[in-house]
Amino acid sequence: MNNNMTRKLAGKVAVITGATSGLALATAKLFVAEGAYVFITGRRQQQLDEAVKSIGSNVTGVQGDAGKLDDLDGLYQTVEREKGRIDILYASAGLSELHVPIGSVTEEHFDKTFGLNVRGTLFTVQKALPLLKDGGSIIMTGSIAGLKGFEGLGVYNASKAAVRSFARTWANDLKKRNIRVNVISPGPIDTGALVGMPKEVKDAFVSLIPMGRIGQPEEIARAALFLASDDSSFVTGVELCVDGGLAQI
Repeated sequence: MNNNMTRKLAGKVAVITGATSGLALATAKLFVAEGAYVFITGRRQQQLDEAVKSIGSNVTGVQGDAGKLDDLDGLYQTVEREKGRIDILYASAGLSELHVPIGSVTEEHFDKTFGLNVRGTLFTVQKALPLLKDGGSIIMTGSIAGLKGFEGLGVYNASKAAVRSFARTWANDLKKRNIRVNVISPGPIDTGALVGMPKEVKDAFVSLIPMGRIGQPEEIARAALFLASDDSSFVTGVELCVDGGLAQI
């Protein structure tokens, strides 16, 4: 582990939503290793407790649903009481439902997806602003799905395109406060979403990735560290695709 002089996030306070597993949990672990104090959220208390235990120290778990405004208020009340500020906000909570072509889309499916991915992201950021320090960093989880036309994912694809659009606008809205706003858009990553996928399906998917493999959660975490730290001090409004080239080539 780095010492205090070389840690990229020494003394910083970070909030990461939806961080009980996968990419966001890997990011929380790396942020703590790099010197940050991290608040993480999750909907299920047991998973949240397990995530906090796995991170080990310099972490507070706050149970809540990022799609519910009252839960967001509770999150930021906790942050204000314990630390009084936010340096880094990573709005990562989101969901996807596969194989929903246009003829099968329901109001419930649309409202559920946009309610968390778009509405939830918007208010996660908006409600953090009073605590967010000038010069801070906002990161949001997009997806290469926002760039592609993946079959049966029209609502999800559109929700992630909206998140990317938010970053462009909010980078302008917040420029006077020197707050940077960026999006990480993962490609296929080795998380729970791939569990149970037949080998032949997974192999066919991998064959489409120029780098010839599935990404790892830690590779997303390192991209998030770049956007959270001063290493990206002249970077705002971008979409950083961490996808092995899938949506690029």
